[in-house]
Amino acid sequence: MGRVTERRRVIRVRDGAVGARPDTLVVEEPLEIRLNGGPLAVTMRTPGDDFALAAGFLVSEGVLGSAEELATIVYCAGAQQDGSNTYNVVDVRLAPGVPVPDVSLERNVYTSSSCGLCGKASLESVRTTARWEPAAGPRGITPRTLAALPERLRAAQRVFDRTGGLHAAGLFSPDGDLLDLCEDVGRHNAVDKLVGRALRSGALPLRDTVLMVSGRASFELAQKAVMAGIPVLAAVSAPSSLAVDLAQETGLTLIGFLRGTSMNVYAGEGRLALDGPGAGAAGPAPSACGSGPAGA
Repeated sequence: MGRVTERRRVIRVRDGAVGARPDTLVVEEPLEIRLNGGPLAVTMRTPGDDFALAAGFLVSEGVLGSAEELATIVYCAGAQQDGSNTYNVVDVRLAPGVPVPDVSLERNVYTSSSCGLCGKASLESVRTTARWEPAAGPRGITPRTLAALPERLRAAQRVFDRTGGLHAAGLFSPDGDLLDLCEDVGRHNAVDKLVGRALRSGALPLRDTVLMVSGRASFELAQKAVMAGIPVLAAVSAPSSLAVDLAQETGLTLIGFLRGTSMNVYAGEGRLALDGPGAGAAGPAPSACGSGPAGA
């Protein structure tokens, strides 16, 4: 397996003083995902939990929904011309009888670490492929519980402490207990790793959970939450308009600008224990010059 971090020489300038020193950087490498031997997608990711990443990606695409539908995931040998293995190519084999989708005309094959499968998805495609309804999730989640999640997420980011360059996705109970956490250079990859772990352990759908992510709440992250049956998605920064549309149509509770005791609830406020006049409506966004603990 490739390393998660690498050391590189940098020139550091601090208060006019200049010096050379080693710096720890997060590794970013391509991962090609093959399905039953055929090419499917390439994503830029941080090595580690590659099998979970591939499985979670297939959940978000509507291909997998249970561990029984997955036969094997293996690294492909001979990925380089000299026959050595780069551990950057995985092949997912579906169980007998599980249909292999024809995705050649539906997606961009290349996925960047920042935007995911840009332009691939639509509200209609999620509606037709989602296996579970987020509306079946828990009720009565308090703002106090939600307010504690960003700090708990940040405190559990071991690699971020060394590099400052990773996104995180954390799965929490409705009471705020951390159930699982993944880090990756791409926030969509971090979510896929969480969902893939859940699929392989037979835990889908993730009905009684809250998904907390660093950075923005894009349409793709909302899609991944819906496809995994996650009822609540919270982010430290803003959602996109399409993410809000998807949340409103599917019953997903979507929370943005979750910082300290402040937050905006964009959809699904009925799942929260809110008090006071106008508590069900999202107020003005807090001042947001940055993008949270791990970037936008």
